[in-house]
This record gives sequence, structure tokens and C-alpha cells, in this order.
Amino acid sequence: MSAPQQRRIIFQHIDEPGYTPDIDCYLRHGGYEILRRAVTRPPGELRDEVKQSGLRGRGGAGFPAGVKWSLVDRKSGKPIYLIVNADESEPGTFKDRYIIHQDPHQLIEGTMISCFANDVKQAYIYIRGEMPHGARLLERAIAEARAKNFVGPNILGTGYSCEIYVHRGAGAYICGEETGLIESLEGKRANPRIKPPYFPAVLGLYQCPTIVNNVETLCHVRHIIDMGGVEYAKIGTPNNTGTRIFGVSGHVQRPGTYEYECGKITLGQLLYDVCGGPLPGRKLKAVIPGGSSAKVLRFGEKFTLKNKDGSTRELAMEDIPLDFDTLAACGTMGGSGGLIVMDDSVNMVEALANINAFYSHESCGQCTPCREGSLWMKKITSRMVHGNARREDAALLKGVADQIPGRTICAMGEGCSWPTQSFLAKFGEEFEAYHETKKNRPADALPLI
Repeated sequence: MSAPQQRRIIFQHIDEPGYTPDIDCYLRHGGYEILRRAVTRPPGELRDEVKQSGLRGRGGAGFPAGVKWSLVDRKSGKPIYLIVNADESEPGTFKDRYIIHQDPHQLIEGTMISCFANDVKQAYIYIRGEMPHGARLLERAIAEARAKNFVGPNILGTGYSCEIYVHRGAGAYICGEETGLIESLEGKRANPRIKPPYFPAVLGLYQCPTIVNNVETLCHVRHIIDMGGVEYAKIGTPNNTGTRIFGVSGHVQRPGTYEYECGKITLGQLLYDVCGGPLPGRKLKAVIPGGSSAKVLRFGEKFTLKNKDGSTRELAMEDIPLDFDTLAACGTMGGSGGLIVMDDSVNMVEALANINAFYSHESCGQCTPCREGSLWMKKITSRMVHGNARREDAALLKGVADQIPGRTICAMGEGCSWPTQSFLAKFGEEFEAYHETKKNRPADALPLI
């Protein structure tokens, strides 16, 4: 079966000839009309719409956005903050940057609707330091929106006021973790906080209730309020509603960003029909489906999944529908929606060495299993690639990786160990044979790290 057509909700105008990121263009395309209608409705009604939509966070964890909003402490009397997590730092992920560059006012409108719905008077867009152009675009977009009375005091004459500030991070991966981000926003080292008690909905920014949502998630809010939560929930599949933007990179003929209904397109359709399949003369070997911390999948493997009625079904890797739940049932995750594709020219030991070097560099160092474990995984795989590889290195790597998950404050422990665990589980023979493979490598082979 060929791939379905894209359903472009977030990308409705992106890439249209003549569509520019300024407010005049956005207004010509109906921009801020949904905000105009939203501020005339009771905030609680807007929150209910988001809850009914079933929207799940597009940043990585896939937690329902409406449920996250419902957990906010509204009785303490403290101010409620909203933070837009634009610290898109997961390797293989580049969709949020695309939205910011091409359609920043869509994010501003979604943010303002979300602020009004949650009685937020002050919001921050925390953007990765390596995205200076995006930060400038956002600051200009906020200034344009303020000049039109969509941001700032007495918005659209309603008496409701809200400011948005852009805050540039210093470029640390851990700042994508919501409590690490909050620490960084407060001007401190971005060490993630222990939960409980520091759930952002109760004790977030400046110890006040705080909502942290991803860029794509907040853009969806705009469309949910436009069409209604119930109608939005009809898009996609049950428990995996709406559309998702998939960013495909690596060894396919047409890498890029694509928007499809959740669960309506399979992995094989996306990679072969949409992205054109492997490069000439190559075969697809592996794919990491949700950013580099997600567990790798191997082409040719099959999965036995349980149905709701207790029966089972077998699913080939290419037939996996791209939704949160099926990917989780197959032992990996949809994560950030960034797919990294590798063909048969890739040596998996060298690919893992590259990933391990990244996570070792990015560990905040707060938890010993993550700090030491990620460093030792990097040392072992670097030695395998650049020094003496040994047959027993596979078992040594597994021994280190297995000591990390569940023993750290944040999910970085899982994020740094899952690549090693899954690469070994799926491609263990390459690791065991690498000491021999290395002898036959061309002298001028390019190292990955």
C-alpha cells in the first residue's frame, strides 16, 4: 500500500511560495483570528478543549498536554508561568527549528492562547543557544505581535495582559529536560531536579506552578481551539491524535520534514515511498525512530504484539505505524519524531561511538551512574574505533550500560544507555567481530568521531 497524503496542519503554509515569517503575511493568512475568538471564551473551556483533543506532547515523552495543564496548582495564589521548550537538542531532531524559522507567529499565537487558558501573565521561550537566527526571528515576531496588541498589556482590549520573553540557553543538551531548563532559566547550572517534590506543575520556575510545553505542542493548541477538541481527536488514531512532524535524516534519497496523521503512516511507507528509499546501490540497515536516545530498530526484524482481545499479531519493522503506542510496544519510542536512517555502509560500532561521545559530553555530571557510565561507554567505543578492539568489549559495554537506567534523577540515564543496550541487542555480532573487521578497514576510512 502506498503512503497516504500528508495532512499539513502545522505546516499548512510553510514552504508556500511567498509565505514569509513577518506578521503582515501571517495576518493575510488568518493569523491571530483564533486568539481573538479564544480570549472571549472562559479559560476553563479552552483547557477542556485541549484535554478532549487527546494531544500528546511532541517533545519526547508523549505526555498528554491537557492532563499536564490540569495538574497545575491553581490554589496556591502563586503566579503561573509557561515555558516554551525550544531547546531542540536531541540529535536527529530539527522540526521545531523549522517552525521557528518559517512560521514564528504560529508559535506566538499558540503560546498566547495557552497562556490565556491557564491564567499565565508571563511566558518564556527557552531557545537553544546554537539557534541565534531563530532567537532573532522570535524576538522580532514578539515585537510585531506586541505592536498589534496580541502580546503585552490589555490584549485586544480584554484587560488580560501577558508578556513573552526569549531566553537563549548556552547550548547544553540537559537543558531540554524540563527541570534542568527551569534551573538554567533561573540562572543556575542546569542540574535536573528530583521529582517528587519538584514537579513543575507545583514547584517549577521560582518555586511557582509552571507549564513546560514543546514548540510543536503549542502550535497544535492553536488548531485545537479552532476546530474543537472533539474534532481534533478524530485526526490520527485513538490515543494518538492529531498530526506529527517527522524529521528524517541520514541515508535516504529525500530527507526532510513531513507531517502526517499519527499512526496513519507506517515506517516503511515513510522511508521508501515518501523519502525515496536507500541511496543507489545501498540497502537500509537500521533506523533510530525518535531521536538518538531512542532504541535502534534493525531492518528485517519482526515483533509479536498483543491485541486488546488478548490475541497476538506479528508485525514486520516496515509495517510499524508511526504512533506513540506501537513504537513503545516494539521496544523503542516515537520520542521527538526525529528519524536517523543508516544504510549498509555504516559500521554500527562506529555509529555507537559517535552517539556515546555525544552523551558523555552532555551529561550534567550530577548522578554518578550517568556521569561515569556515559564516560566509560564513550571510552570503550572510542578505544574500539581508534585503538585496540577486543572480542570481550561487547560484554563489557553491556555491563556498563545495564548499571545506569533507573538510577538517575532524570531520564538522561536511560537516554545514554538505551543506544548501547539496543545496538548490542540488535547488532551484537558486529561488536564481537569488530576486532577482526578493523584489520580490513581501508587506511583512509573516515572516522565518525
